[in-house]
Amino acid sequence: MTEKQPQNTENAKRAVGEAAAELVTEGMRLGLGTGSTTAFAIEAIGRRVSEENLNVVGVPTSFAAERLAREYGVPITTLDDLARSNPSLSLDLAIDGADEVDPALNLIKGRGAAHTREKIVASLATRFVVLIDPSKEVAQLGTKMPVPVEVLPMADASVSKALRELGSEPVLRMGRSKDGPVVSDQGFWIVDARFNGIQNPAELSSAISQIPGVLDHGLFIGMATDVLVGEEDGDVRRIRR
Repeated sequence: MTEKQPQNTENAKRAVGEAAAELVTEGMRLGLGTGSTTAFAIEAIGRRVSEENLNVVGVPTSFAAERLAREYGVPITTLDDLARSNPSLSLDLAIDGADEVDPALNLIKGRGAAHTREKIVASLATRFVVLIDPSKEVAQLGTKMPVPVEVLPMADASVSKALRELGSEPVLRMGRSKDGPVVSDQGFWIVDARFNGIQNPAELSSAISQIPGVLDHGLFIGMATDVLVGEEDGDVRRIRR
C-alpha cells in the first residue's frame, strides 16, 4: 500500500490517518485524497464501515485513491452522480495530505500528481482536513518543496519560460519506472517549479493560474480548515484556521 519507510514515520502517518477517520460521522459525503498518509485514513474509514455499518460515500481524487477505497470497502461515487442527489454539490469533509504547510495553513501539494482533482474536491468541502507529519511544517512555502504545475504537453516550453520569469527553476518531472515524463490522470505533464521561498503565495497562485497551458498547480491558498499533525510517538496535534 505504501513505500517502505522508517517505523516512526509510519507510526505518525497511521496515527493521523486514524484520527482523521474519527471525524467521519453517519451519512457524510467525503473527499478522499491521495498519498501515503491519506491511505491510512481510507483504511481506517473502511474498517469503520465494516465494523460499525457506517453509511458514508466518498469521492476519490485519483485512480490510486479509488483503488484503495474499493480495497477497504469504502463506498465511492463521482461528482456527476453526487450532483444528481445533491444539487448544491457539497461535501461534508475532505481528507488529504500535503507536502508543505505554512503557519496560515496554506499548502503545497502535488507530489502524487493528483493536485488538480484534489483541489476540485477540496473546494467543495465544508471542512478540509489536512494530514501531515511534523516534517511538512514550514515557516514559508517553497523552502523545501517545488510547486507542481500541471501543463498541456505542447505548452511545456512556454509554461517553463513563464515560470522562470516568476523567479523559479522549472524542471519537467520524469517517471521513475518508465521512460519519459510523469503523466497525470488528465493526460497532462507535471513541471516542478522550485522557488527559494515564496513571499506571497496568493499572488503567485494567481500568476501561475493565468499562464496559458496551465491546467492547475499545487498551491492551495486559504482552503484548509484543519491540520492534523501526527507525531512520532503516535500523538496527534490539531491546528484549526
